Amino acid sequence: MRLGAAFQRLWFGNAFGNLADGLAFVTIPLVAVALTSSPALIAGLATAYSLTRLLVTVPIGVYVDRLDRRTLMWTANLLRGLALVALAGLLFIGQPSIWVLYAVYCFVGVMENVADNAAVAILPDLVAEDQLDSANSHISSVQLIADEFAGPPLGGLLFGIAAGLAVITTGSLYCLAALAFLLLPRKGPGPDVDLEEPRPGLWAEAADGLRWMAGHAQIRTLAGIGALANFAYMVPFSILVLFALERLHLSAAGYGVLLAFSSLGGLVGAAVAASVRRRLGYRFTMALSMVLGSATLLGLAFTTNPVVAGVLLALYILHATVYSIAATSLRQRLVPAHLRGRTYAGSRVLSLTGLALGGAVGGVLAETLSLAAPLFAGGIAFAVAAVWATSLKVDGPAPPEA
Repeated sequence: MRLGAAFQRLWFGNAFGNLADGLAFVTIPLVAVALTSSPALIAGLATAYSLTRLLVTVPIGVYVDRLDRRTLMWTANLLRGLALVALAGLLFIGQPSIWVLYAVYCFVGVMENVADNAAVAILPDLVAEDQLDSANSHISSVQLIADEFAGPPLGGLLFGIAAGLAVITTGSLYCLAALAFLLLPRKGPGPDVDLEEPRPGLWAEAADGLRWMAGHAQIRTLAGIGALANFAYMVPFSILVLFALERLHLSAAGYGVLLAFSSLGGLVGAAVAASVRRRLGYRFTMALSMVLGSATLLGLAFTTNPVVAGVLLALYILHATVYSIAATSLRQRLVPAHLRGRTYAGSRVLSLTGLALGGAVGGVLAETLSLAAPLFAGGIAFAVAAVWATSLKVDGPAPPEA
């Protein structure tokens, strides 16, 4: 079934944006190393980026529900592209302050939040309801290829030629994404919103959306499972590099190969997610994917063989991709158009909190017990999430009343 011209433009925009994300993942830390030798300042860049995104998640959700989502998408990508082009200019003419890099990177993070939220919210308006699983699978595939496979090596290659070249290429790709999104049809907050009526304040509107999410059992359950899944993911992955080096006895290059190989599982997951969901329904697709996630982490806890570890990690990424596609599609089916931004923001806050807690717990377990302990903990958490997922009662397309 064809997904239509509007979805193709969204797909191309995502392809350019994800390729830029892959370049930025390698390029920005390398620029930081070129600007400072302070480990604290280099590590603080990622912390500042994450905290900035967390702080703006809820208000951005409100604006995604208030404004034209197409405009938000192309504007956010254009602005982050221009910010990186300006940074490249500074790199070509001299050495900017590390604080300039902090400011640019945090601004890019804010714009990423805007673009990501609006993209999730607009998708149900561009494809038929029974095409959501397939559409999300296509988007996941291009994200994996561009962000995981193509972007990082290209970023490293360009940075080896010139730092400014790597940064300006990243910015240009975001601008190309903006052009693709500009060609999308205009789509505002939904037919059930009266734009003539006065609106409540930003935080009051955010609270209304969060109350709606908390009051609907299926959306509330999806948000909770997502937070637990992110916690279960980060507990072992926060120390995965140590596990690879010390338990699997891999070199740094071998660790990179291990991660690249594991990403192949994500491509398989994106290819099969829609058909699995059609056969099993959303509830059992998500529950069984969590069972697979639990089994792979528990298996990793017992192995010291890098080949076995690679296969298990590929199966793990497969489970994560299938779960993500199913959960995103179900949320898009259930949430009314004018609430998509705020419910995504609420779920995102819980997920980011789960990531932060998981990283802290993983470090403590590895420090006090063993490198296998975080893997056991993650496996147990995924098993709990699998049981929780079976409590979902809705597998049909009908949205609840707002």
